[in-house]
Amino acid sequence: MARTVRFHEHGGPEVLRLEDVEVGEPGPGELLIRVDAIGLNRAEVLFRGGHYIEQVRRFPARLGTEAAGVVEAVGAQVTGFRIGQPVSVVPAFSMNDYGVYAERAIVPAAAVVHRPEGLDAVAGAAVWMPYLTAYGALVEVGGMRAGDTVVLTAASSSVGLAALQIARRVGAVPLATTRTGAKKDALLEAGAAEVIVTDEENLVDRVLDLTGGRGAEFVFDAVAGPGVVDLAKVVAPDGTLFLYGALSGETTPYPGFELGMPAMNMRTYTVTRELTAHPERLRRAEAFVSSGLRTGAFRPVVDRTFPLDEIAEAHRYMQAGAQVGKIVVTVDH
Repeated sequence: MARTVRFHEHGGPEVLRLEDVEVGEPGPGELLIRVDAIGLNRAEVLFRGGHYIEQVRRFPARLGTEAAGVVEAVGAQVTGFRIGQPVSVVPAFSMNDYGVYAERAIVPAAAVVHRPEGLDAVAGAAVWMPYLTAYGALVEVGGMRAGDTVVLTAASSSVGLAALQIARRVGAVPLATTRTGAKKDALLEAGAAEVIVTDEENLVDRVLDLTGGRGAEFVFDAVAGPGVVDLAKVVAPDGTLFLYGALSGETTPYPGFELGMPAMNMRTYTVTRELTAHPERLRRAEAFVSSGLRTGAFRPVVDRTFPLDEIAEAHRYMQAGAQVGKIVVTVDH
């Protein structure tokens, strides 16, 4: 038995329950992981509330796609892993099938990466979702290069901070946006070339001024909604506006016709569908991120940790949106 977070109905953080659940043994292609730390993601808040891109198929339901721990058992047909090995679980499966909010969890071996030496469990649970998301969109799909400019919304999120570091690593220029000035200094310290405070400055004028009128080759947007019209105005010719989140909760228009049909690409991006589900892409991404960790170019930012017993409070904290970086839940054994 292992203490496992489940919910029996949609709702707020109060529906989360910590229950004793039989774990079982890993089947073919699976690993049993002793979970030491869990990385929280916005997707879990949406899944719990019934607002995610994938609906809950059955109750009680589980949560979690990102964790760090140690291999406890290896299923048939699994190679490359051994008992006692430190690993991280990456988002590469449906929460209808697996969930890592638990003391121990069975996961697909294809969703497990080797944890780089020197990376502790908390950092190991904080690094993969943010860096894989940003790398997959901007580098793997977008081909971001030295000299490119990228505008980052929700830049103080774990994905936004990872995108700042990745842009710096390839020689691109990251421009961070934030609604108020409260996080400006933190974003500059994190590596933003400039920070645009959208409650105080005109986003379009500021980006065009900073790029000499050219615009940004990439916009990496977690908000969506009506704001994409202004974001589209700052995309350079043949540039790309990536939508990887929908924090606004509002309908997202297609601004191409309203803006006179500019030469602009606008597309959604989901890491589980476009990167972690493809072994070769995941292999390249793992090598890229591991290299950045070894050299010190990548430093996952952890805002706060919570014990597993306080999982509901951790979800409340995430929904408040005040964090800078990753929220991690630790598991005592």
